[in-house]
Amino acid sequence: MFIEFRSAVEDAVAAALTARDLPTDDLGIEEPPEGVDAVLASSVAFRLAGEVGAPPPQVAADVAEEIDADEYDYLGEITTQGPYVNFAPSDDYYADTLDAASDSEYGQRPPTGESVVVEHTSANPTGPVHVGRARNPIIGDAIANALDYAGYDVERHYYVNDAGRQMALFTWAYETFDEADLPEPERDKPDYDLVRYYRKGNSYLEDADEAATEAAEAEIEAIMQGLEAGDEETYERVTEVVDTVLDGMTQTLSRLPAAFDEFVKETRFMRSGATDDVIDRLQALDEAVYEDDAWQLDLSEHGIEKNFVFLRSDGTTLYTTRDIAHHEWKFEHYDRAVTVIGEDHKLTFQQLNETLGLLGHDTEQLDQQFYSWVNLPDGEGMSTREGTGVDLDDLLDEAVDRARAEVESRMDDRIREDDLTEEDVERIARQVGIGAVRYDIVAKQPTKTITFEWDRALDFEAQSAPYVQYVHARCRGILDGESVPAEIDADLLDTPEERDLLRTIARFPAVVTEVAEDLEPHRVATYTRTFAERFNAFYRECPVLTAENEELRDARLALVAAAAHTIGNALDVLGVAAPESM
Repeated sequence: MFIEFRSAVEDAVAAALTARDLPTDDLGIEEPPEGVDAVLASSVAFRLAGEVGAPPPQVAADVAEEIDADEYDYLGEITTQGPYVNFAPSDDYYADTLDAASDSEYGQRPPTGESVVVEHTSANPTGPVHVGRARNPIIGDAIANALDYAGYDVERHYYVNDAGRQMALFTWAYETFDEADLPEPERDKPDYDLVRYYRKGNSYLEDADEAATEAAEAEIEAIMQGLEAGDEETYERVTEVVDTVLDGMTQTLSRLPAAFDEFVKETRFMRSGATDDVIDRLQALDEAVYEDDAWQLDLSEHGIEKNFVFLRSDGTTLYTTRDIAHHEWKFEHYDRAVTVIGEDHKLTFQQLNETLGLLGHDTEQLDQQFYSWVNLPDGEGMSTREGTGVDLDDLLDEAVDRARAEVESRMDDRIREDDLTEEDVERIARQVGIGAVRYDIVAKQPTKTITFEWDRALDFEAQSAPYVQYVHARCRGILDGESVPAEIDADLLDTPEERDLLRTIARFPAVVTEVAEDLEPHRVATYTRTFAERFNAFYRECPVLTAENEELRDARLALVAAAAHTIGNALDVLGVAAPESM
C-alpha cells in the first residue's frame, strides 16, 4: 500500500503546484521527522519560498489548501508543521494493508516481464571458499532474492574460471604429485582433497631448481595453449580438476544456502569461437595498440589511464577478454545483467564496461555491486591454518556450535523436556547460527569493510539475526492453534502501536522494489530491525489472546498473521531462516 500511497501524495502535491503555476520538477517527498503523525511529508516549500516571495510555512499552508484528500486513494488528514506538508493515510490504507499482508506471499510484486541474470561468487576453483570472500555469495543471493520478489525473471549464475594459468598449474600439479607427497586433507570434502595438489604445485615452483622450474612451466604453458586451441583432451584434463573442486565448494555454499541455476565456464566461449571473434573486433578498434609484446586497448581518452591487455604475445587471452564474450552472451539472453564482485576488480570492470561500449553495446543493461572484505578479529576462537586462512566451513561450524550453546543456555528444564527435542535444538542452532552469519554480513553497506564479531551477531537482545528471527517465532507462537477469521474490523486497530506496525508492514513491498533497483540488500536488514522494534512495542502494549473482546482479539490475530508473513518474507529476501520456534 505504501507504493500506492506515495504515488497519491506525489500526484496531490504536483496538482497543487500546477494549480498555482509553480514548477513540479522537485516535489520534496520524504519521510516526516520523528514524532509526526504522518507517513510522508513534502518539503517543497523550502524550494519555492524564494520564487513565491513568501515564508516557507505560508507556502506549505497554501499547498495543503489546494489538496482535497478525498480525490486521492489512501490520503487521510493533511496537516502542516512549519515548512512541511504532512500526509497521514486513510482508514482504507490500514484495512487494505492488513488484507494484502494476509497473503503468505506478501511483498512479492507482479511480474515485470524482464529477465535478469545475477552472477555472483565465481571464486576461482582452486580450493575451499575463504571467509574473506563470503560476502559475495551472501550479498549476491540476497540481491537475486530481492529481484525475484520484485517481479523479475531471475537466473543465478556462477562464472567458472576454468582457463588461465591458475587452472593449468592446478591440473599439472594434480597429474604430477602422488598422494604420498601430500599432507592429510583437512576435511573429507573434494575441495579440501584437491587443494593439497595446488598448494604442493605452488611450493614446488618456489623451491625447485631452475631446470625443474623451467620444465614444469613448459608443461603448464602447454596446458594453457591446449585450452586456447580447443584441444579436447586438454579440456577434459582441466575439467576433471575444476569440477571436483567446484563440487566441494558448492557443498559449502549450499549451507548458507546459496544455489545456482547455471555454472557458466570460461572455456565455453573459447571453444565456441566467441573469444576469437572478440579479439578480431578489438584489434580493429582505433584504441587497439601492440605494445610490450601484447595487444592492448589504450583507453586514456575514455578516462582510464591503464591500458587493457587483451591478448598476450603467445596467443593466450586474459580473463577479461573472455569475460567480454561472456557478457555479450548475457546481453543476448537477458534484459539486465548484474555482477557482484570484489572491490579489487573495479578497474577491470571499468575497462570491461568501456570496451563493451566501444563494441557497440548498451552498458545500461549492466550493473555491478562491488563489495569490500569480511575480517575476523583476533581472539575469536577460530583456528587459522598456515597458508589457508579461515575457511567458510570453519565459520559456519563455529556459528552453529555457538548458537547451540546459546540456545541451550536459555532452556529451562520444562522447555527442555516438554517443548524442544534434541532435533529442535539442532534445527534452531543451525537456523540461528547460519542466519547470524548471513544477517551480520548482509546488514552492512557492501562497500564498507566489516569485522565479523560473534557477540554482536548472536546477541538475542540486540538488533541481530536472532533478535529479528525471534519476532517471527513469537508471531508463530501466538498463532499456534488459533484460527484467523477471514472477516475482521481493521478499524479496531487504532492504538499508536497497532498503527505503527501496520504502517511498517505497508512499507515492505516498497523496500523490495528499492533494493531491486539499487542492489543494496542491507536496506532490507535495516527494515527488519525497525519492524522488530515496532512489533515488540505492539506486543508489550496490545494483548492478543487476552484482548478485551472477541472482535479485537480477532483483529489483533490478523495483525499478528500479517506481521508473520511480512517478517518471514523479509528474512527470506535476506536468505535468513525464519524459525517457527526458538
